[in-house]
Amino acid sequence: MNSITGLDAPPARYAVLGNPVAHSRSPFIHAEFARLTGEALVYGRVECPLDGFETSVRAFAESGARGCNVTVPFKFEAPALAAIVSARARLAGAANILAFDTPGWAADNTDGIGLVRDIEGPAGVGLAGQRVLLVGAGGAGAGVLGPLIAARPAAVTVVNRSAEKARALIERHRVWAAQHGVALAAAPMAAPGAGYGVVINASSTSLQGIASPVPASTLAPAGLAIDLMYGAAAAPFMAWATAAGAVARDGLGMLVEQAAEAFFIWRGKRPPTAPVLAALRAIIDDEAAAAR
Repeated sequence: MNSITGLDAPPARYAVLGNPVAHSRSPFIHAEFARLTGEALVYGRVECPLDGFETSVRAFAESGARGCNVTVPFKFEAPALAAIVSARARLAGAANILAFDTPGWAADNTDGIGLVRDIEGPAGVGLAGQRVLLVGAGGAGAGVLGPLIAARPAAVTVVNRSAEKARALIERHRVWAAQHGVALAAAPMAAPGAGYGVVINASSTSLQGIASPVPASTLAPAGLAIDLMYGAAAAPFMAWATAAGAVARDGLGMLVEQAAEAFFIWRGKRPPTAPVLAALRAIIDDEAAAAR
């Protein structure tokens, strides 16, 4: 039975679209959300050709699907497909969610609010008044910067391998930062400053096996260092942060929190995240133990 209409109907269909997507944990997360909220839905994976994102999205929507998540490398392409683009997706210039129920479709970006909720919730770190270092100005960095600023840290510094890309991201957020009283600046990757209370690695260096693209001096004693990757990919960064005296955290909590925001947009219900995060972490830990 459909929990929204009360009539017999097939479950609503959603999926994550990207390339690659075989590794995605989103189907498990949304299946748990559906179970915990009583929503009737199914959630899968669609791997899109690198030159066929729009065609894949339109085919999925025309099949009767209600919405999708968008992951690498298509987040920057997603907003152009929607008639309605949320303020946070416009600010990021990228979207990780499309809702097909809205005429012309709607695009949003839940990455940043997912990160903020994980930091201020399970991680137990208030962002207000903090000095924050954001490493990376690509899709992940663009998605999280706006909500980070909205949490009103004292300052956010952005570093990126391409300084021009970092400056462009800052310029797009400069008015937003001024409205929230946040000092926003770019710095060289090799010399970003020292003693940040929160360091966020939104770069691709973890996928390359690099422990950290910035010096250990960036970390304040007992500060929070969070890698937006999780599992084995985040392990070198977390080991580096722990050795430097920081509190290390991976991006699994952010993954669950951003998914919860997407679920709320699609279904109008906010699912509990703590049990889903605990279950997912247990699965990943078991997989890591089996691989050793």
